[in-house]
Amino acid sequence: QVQLVESGGGLVQAGGSLRLSCAASGRTYSMYAMAWFRQAPGKEREFVAAMRWSDSSVYYADSVKGRFTISRNNAILTIYLQMNVLKPEDTAVYYCAASDRNRGTYLYTHEYDYWGQGTQVTVSS
Repeated sequence: QVQLVESGGGLVQAGGSLRLSCAASGRTYSMYAMAWFRQAPGKEREFVAAMRWSDSSVYYADSVKGRFTISRNNAILTIYLQMNVLKPEDTAVYYCAASDRNRGTYLYTHEYDYWGQGTQVTVSS
């Protein structure tokens, strides 16, 4: 099992920035990728960004490219999501996820085996 704990959400004005963190523990040696997803009220959970652990390849949803950056700190098994130029439509609960599958696009919820509890991000206009 892998445990994931997110932090860093909050309320910010449009145009502002936030950084989310996700600390992993447990069977972290089995992880092949980690990602961020988000879910707005009444909508399905959607992909935001992912990083493949083996070579640090990164993937972004078109809606966040150029504004969000995913990164990691191997020493403390933590990934981050730096979110800049935030928009009201970025308002959602943000979830960290980990995959123990060595193949995949890593763009879809069904490819991930472990999930954090979520952290709320609210962007006011």
